Amino acid sequence: GCDSNMNLLRHISFVDCPGHDILMATMLNGVAVMDAALMLISGNEPCPQPQTSEHLAAIDVMQLENIIIIQNKIDLVNEQTAENQYKDILEFVQGTIAEGSPVIPISAQLKYNVDVVVEYLIKKVPIPMRDFESPARMTVIRSFDVNKPGEEVEGLKGGVAGGSITRGVIRVGQTIEFRPGVWGISQKGEVICQPIVTTVQSMHAEKNRLQYAIPGGLIGVGTLIDPSLTRANRLSGQILGAVGTLPAVYVELSVDYFLLRRLIGVKSEGEDGPAKVQKLVKHEFLNLNVGSSVAGGSVLYAKKGRARLALKTPVCTEIGEKIAMSRRIGQSWRLIGWGEITEGVEVTLRTPAHGRDDEHEDEELEN
Repeated sequence: GCDSNMNLLRHISFVDCPGHDILMATMLNGVAVMDAALMLISGNEPCPQPQTSEHLAAIDVMQLENIIIIQNKIDLVNEQTAENQYKDILEFVQGTIAEGSPVIPISAQLKYNVDVVVEYLIKKVPIPMRDFESPARMTVIRSFDVNKPGEEVEGLKGGVAGGSITRGVIRVGQTIEFRPGVWGISQKGEVICQPIVTTVQSMHAEKNRLQYAIPGGLIGVGTLIDPSLTRANRLSGQILGAVGTLPAVYVELSVDYFLLRRLIGVKSEGEDGPAKVQKLVKHEFLNLNVGSSVAGGSVLYAKKGRARLALKTPVCTEIGEKIAMSRRIGQSWRLIGWGEITEGVEVTLRTPAHGRDDEHEDEELEN
């Protein structure tokens, strides 16, 4: 029973990805640090909803193989309606990466079958192989300032970065680097990046204080960085890791890409079914998800499944990394395809800034 002693079998962190179509970029950022996905489907709505189709397409793009489908709100419908929707779900995922995934009917409000979801997570989702020996690397998905308004100078704390370690081990007291770090445009119109080097002051996983952290789960890393640099997710999309071991920073990317045949959740006038995805056009502006980074990109060239993209903001990434591409349709960004990075134009990095906002101290940087 609930009053008995329990054994800790696994510690799992959850990344809440919004279902609304206007927040697709946020969802794609979250996928970058996931080992598995719970795909939530409302039992009192037709399946699939446009955002459900789009999320499944994104999961397919990122090749996230461990999926559990949750049929929620079954307390709001009768048995026949729930059974009919169950069949719709199976038909919806047929031929996708989610085919064969378990479908668990639950009521989160009444806590029906929540224990079954936990059991599936523990028994059916394998623990990924982790790399503890390579130099530490962490994907940053958010950053924030923990200081209260009006805090005295003597009591100020450094900025905090939140995310998931993908390899290696990070320890309190370790010197780490953020890339791209601080960036700007020189008087010559060139992109200038200055990585940030700082020291790990503290680490937390939920309310647990850590002395070291390993791959998997979400952690918060307290640093000596000027909190103005971490406020409001300013470091979201950056890569944190051992000094001098992080990937290059790029301002242009060449990709082999693949476009979806149809726009998910968007109907064209005078036609039945979703609208077709149009070809990439030179100079058009796309929203690109590279790891946990969101970067606007202008199409410089696109032909026969290959494209060259000029980025609005520099990204730290590697050759072979997958990217998701979205196009502005009406008021929303819609997923239109994905690609794999084949090469790029690197940014020359400046001497790292040691945890302060050197951006304002260099006359050549113009934001």
